[in-house]
Amino acid sequence: MSQVVLYTREGCHLCDEAKAGILALRDELPGLELREVDIERDERLHASFFERIPVVEVEGRPVCELGLDREALVRALDEARANRS
Repeated sequence: MSQVVLYTREGCHLCDEAKAGILALRDELPGLELREVDIERDERLHASFFERIPVVEVEGRPVCELGLDREALVRALDEARANRS
């Protein structure tokens, strides 16, 4: 299973687009799990990510920010899978 973390906040249209893109990948990449983190609930996250959201992480490593880079996400998921094997 590969967990993708999406740092987001309410009312962020780029975040909504990133989420839709990640969810669309689930058909191609079985086992993909999305966890959304609302940066508004944590001052540290808000300060760190506010100007960069959406931020997408795989295995604790930022993969893309300010939007979804589908190719970078797929590469990071492939790498994470290979490292677990």
